Amino acid sequence: MAGIIHELKDDGLLLQVEQEAARAARQLVQEARLHKGQIVVIGCSTSEVVGHKVGSWSTPEVAQAIFRGLNGVFAPMGVYLAAQCCEHLNRALIVEHEAVPDGEIVNVLPQPKAGSSFATAAYENFRHPVALEEIRADAGLDIGGTLIGMHLKKVAVPVRLEQNHIGQAIVLAARTRPKFIGGDRAIYDEALKNGYPTFE
Repeated sequence: MAGIIHELKDDGLLLQVEQEAARAARQLVQEARLHKGQIVVIGCSTSEVVGHKVGSWSTPEVAQAIFRGLNGVFAPMGVYLAAQCCEHLNRALIVEHEAVPDGEIVNVLPQPKAGSSFATAAYENFRHPVALEEIRADAGLDIGGTLIGMHLKKVAVPVRLEQNHIGQAIVLAARTRPKFIGGDRAIYDEALKNGYPTFE
C-alpha cells in the first residue's frame, strides 16, 4: 500500500481529486441553491476513485483530499456535510453535532474497512462528529455508485453536473424539493419548485 500511495502523490492524483471535488461542490451549490444550515449527504468510494471496484481498495489519502475539496466549499457557506458510511455500518452517517442537535446518536467509530475512508476522514476532521443511522438531507453527491437516496428528503431531483467524475469514479448529484400536493384546483408557490426556502 505504501508504494501505491507514493505513486498517487507522484502523479498528482491527490491534488486532482481535491480540485474536482471542489468543482463538483460549487456546481451543486449553484444548481441546488444551497444555503446556510442545509445538509448535503456524500457517499464516496475511494476504491472507485482510484480505478478499482467499490469496497476493494480503500484509500485514506484520497478520502482526505476529497474531503478538503468538498468541505472547503460547503463549510464557509454554513452548509453541513454528512458522510455516508459503507454497507458494513448499514450506511450510517457521520455529521457535525450542531447540524443535527436533536438527532438520535449511535455509537460507532468509522474505519477505512468498516465505515469507509471518506466517513473516517469526516470523523477525523469534524469538530464534534456524531454518527446517526439516518438523516434527511437537502442534496447529495454520490461518488462511485454508493447509493445515497435513502438519506435524501422527498422529493429527490437529479442534477447533472459538468464535473461528473472525481478521479475515475462517476459522480451523480441530486437536490430535493417540497412535494406538490393537491390536484387540478391547487395553486403552487413557484419559488418552491427549485428547493426549500431561506428564512432570514
